[in-house]
Amino acid sequence: MADMTQPTTPPPHTSTGTSASTSTPTTRASDGNLVTRFFRATEIDTRLLGMVGALLIIWIGFHILTGGLFLTPRNLWFLSVQTASVAVMATGMVLVIVTRNIDLSVGSILGFTGMIMGVLQAQLLPAWLGFDHPATWILALAGGVIVGGLIGTLHGVIIAFLNVPSFIVTLGGLLVWRGATWYVTSGQTVAPMDANFRLMGGGTEGSIGATWSWVVGVIACLAIIAAIINARHQRKRFHFPRRPLWAEYVLAALGCAIVLGVVSIANHYYWPVNIARRYAEANGIAWPETGLLIPHGIAIPVLIAVGVGIVMTFIATRLRFGRYVFAIGGNPEAAELAGIKTRWVTVKIFMLMGVLCAIAAAISTARLNAATNAQGELDELYTIAAAVIGGTSLSGGIGTIAGAMLGALLMQSLQSGMVLLGIDTPFQRVVVGMVLVIAVWLDTVYRARAK
Repeated sequence: MADMTQPTTPPPHTSTGTSASTSTPTTRASDGNLVTRFFRATEIDTRLLGMVGALLIIWIGFHILTGGLFLTPRNLWFLSVQTASVAVMATGMVLVIVTRNIDLSVGSILGFTGMIMGVLQAQLLPAWLGFDHPATWILALAGGVIVGGLIGTLHGVIIAFLNVPSFIVTLGGLLVWRGATWYVTSGQTVAPMDANFRLMGGGTEGSIGATWSWVVGVIACLAIIAAIINARHQRKRFHFPRRPLWAEYVLAALGCAIVLGVVSIANHYYWPVNIARRYAEANGIAWPETGLLIPHGIAIPVLIAVGVGIVMTFIATRLRFGRYVFAIGGNPEAAELAGIKTRWVTVKIFMLMGVLCAIAAAISTARLNAATNAQGELDELYTIAAAVIGGTSLSGGIGTIAGAMLGALLMQSLQSGMVLLGIDTPFQRVVVGMVLVIAVWLDTVYRARAK
């Protein structure tokens, strides 16, 4: 443990009485009041923390206004499922906006790829493989992802090599792919989806149950602890300042508490009585007098969204591609002069965005158990709003995946709360628009003060 102890001796002073530039986290954390020292020591992003605070205020406010209906396991479980598809797309929108681009076509791409997946598994593949073939949902999903990737690549090539602004290209894509969605089936809804495919949408069967939820929670806690230990060792290896040990313990405890709290909430939402009764009859289980409580556990679409978030965070922070993305957003000319192939990076970003739209389409289509022409409408606005509210700067160069996913949760929380209050859809859109404008204004104020 000796190697993990922070130095306690004061840093050398210059002739003017000021500290040298090699101050440690301990000395930096000792400046200011208690709250300031805490945030400096733990290195918690205060802006992200502010968004968490805003989310809690929204939750508590809606809980009071709805008479205790909002903060219930049932509503929070559905809230997480409804957030999943937009959260997946928001992770890609971060990279798009960071490079000073925009993608207005994500909702239409979601609708088009969702329709492709629906037609494949409901019409084309059964005629070839037969009904209920185990490979149907896999081929349908793969087909949708490939189509999404190709659409994104097309957009990227036009933007990067034909020098057409991303706003115009994706605005055209919004119209083109929405119209193409209608032509695939002449406006007809395609249903039902493959039974295995429907698992990606959540529901009673699309969740992993109590036991596996706790297993996932424990694994996540171990991963959090391992990540903190690894980060500390990496800082020591490269002689970077390290956080105090108590700060590491606090971060580990907070992370594990959040994970286990989420698992507990998911496990306290039980199957509806009629479904539980049919399950008991089918499996020869005697129906107890007090009823049979079968927990849903974590929903599969939530696991997909979290998995996508982890992968995208790794791409953005650990891979050379991610560093190129932020370099281009910070200064495109300097990135070009540094040898970064900015055009190909742009193509890859939009290709990735198309793939993420297809994954979001799979979640949305599976949840609805149908592919519809209206699927994904206005999702582009919710996705952009989620990224911006999550701290992604429209001026480029700044953004986080975690912030965008938290922004998606905040946006969906507003919608869910307004639905519980019986507020009509037009006014919901008014609120979303106001929130987006306020978020951009706050971002402008924050950047101005930072300078």
